[in-house]
Amino acid sequence: MYDIIIIGAGFAGYSAAIYAARYNLRTLLIAKERGGAIIDAAKVENYPGYKSISGFELMNKFEEHVKSFGVGVLIDEVVGIIRQEESFRIETRQNKEYQAKAVILALGTKRRKLDVPGAEEYEARGIHYCATCDGAFYKDKVVGVIGGSNSAAHSALLLSRLAKKVYIIYRREKLRCEPILYDRIRQAKNIEVIYKTNVVEVKGSEFIEKAVLDNKYNGEKELELDGIFVEIGSVPNSAIAKELGVKLTDKSEIIVNEQCETNIRGVFAAGDVTNTVLRQGLVAASQGAIAAMSAYAFITGRSVGGAW
Repeated sequence: MYDIIIIGAGFAGYSAAIYAARYNLRTLLIAKERGGAIIDAAKVENYPGYKSISGFELMNKFEEHVKSFGVGVLIDEVVGIIRQEESFRIETRQNKEYQAKAVILALGTKRRKLDVPGAEEYEARGIHYCATCDGAFYKDKVVGVIGGSNSAAHSALLLSRLAKKVYIIYRREKLRCEPILYDRIRQAKNIEVIYKTNVVEVKGSEFIEKAVLDNKYNGEKELELDGIFVEIGSVPNSAIAKELGVKLTDKSEIIVNEQCETNIRGVFAAGDVTNTVLRQGLVAASQGAIAAMSAYAFITGRSVGGAW
């Protein structure tokens, strides 16, 4: 029997594990993959203490910190959470079962897929969802990035160091990335932004060759591309929470209060899967700490707060 089982190994999950260990709670962290969504980021420049670090390296440091407290990190997929009288039973893909007095859901998000004709057919044959992973295949080629957020800007900037030409294709009138990223895009000589435009179809033979646009660009509705990187946001990975009976918003975000409590006693949530106002690593890490504190109070009946 564990005191706490944390599901998810990103900013929120690792942070929760560190704080739970400091409360001397018997803790297990279970995750399908290490690192969460940030692990694919080539550069993280807004996490305090690091001027620039890759997402992979940053998450490695988080895990090293967690393991230094003796917390077990299990790579497996949780497929079921069953509420019992005074505990929860956690079932995993590898047919293992674990018991815990409290659960912290740090499930993160999953990438939103491009839903147009040809997108699924050409996935990994020109359609990609990770510039860090697949950008090297497009050295001296022409690529497109769909989206206008920070992730799209980061991808475009990374690709601009490899590709001959990078088009950002965005449905709105202005990019919504951070101003510092917007300035870098404007300064890049091989990045061009196509505004108020959507990709409505992908065409090709063995690999993609063209993106069909809903508005003309230079008089044409087809744009020749060697590859497309999709950065159109993400959706909360909350299906297993819904099955447990946790209340969600209409956007499938887990509803939590200031103590990171859900509507189910003993179930807490933190990070990008929740109805937070800002999806950033710093926020997720702080929520992980709050969730661990609240779980400690739930288990022991003792309050923890104030300055340390």
